[in-house]
Amino acid sequence: MNNKENVERQIIGLIAADRIDIPISSMSGKLKRMKPKLAEEIAFPGSNYQGERVYARIEEEDKMKARTTREAINEFKEAYPTHGKVLEGLIAEKRLQKETHLYFGVNEGCRLTSDDYMGVMTDLGFTPAVAASLYPELMDISRKLSRKRSEERSILIG
Repeated sequence: MNNKENVERQIIGLIAADRIDIPISSMSGKLKRMKPKLAEEIAFPGSNYQGERVYARIEEEDKMKARTTREAINEFKEAYPTHGKVLEGLIAEKRLQKETHLYFGVNEGCRLTSDDYMGVMTDLGFTPAVAASLYPELMDISRKLSRKRSEERSILIG
């Protein structure tokens, strides 16, 4: 294969990767927007839930967060109208902020069903037939990736 053919193959690979990235990124964006909404809608008494197949718990954590630029600028305008150095300090200042996380996972020995997964896929806009055909491949990839991470997951809900 000469250099021109090699460059051609590389560009074709890039174009194909880009074209595949667009729908996958779109679905990823939908899923990222869907997860917080689903998590916020979950209502269970107390801070723990233990079901037959799944569990969840809510934990609050104190995290140091930097002020927003707008907050710092507003404070600066009130207290130090002529001191640029003070503004930099206000922007960099950290404050304690409480975060609420929903931790969730599948109970030992339990699994989600194909219907559980395909329901989410149809919510994303796949037809039932397409969801059924994609399901085995997605689960295979998911299983391979899950070996590399903890099964318990969390999402910020407040």
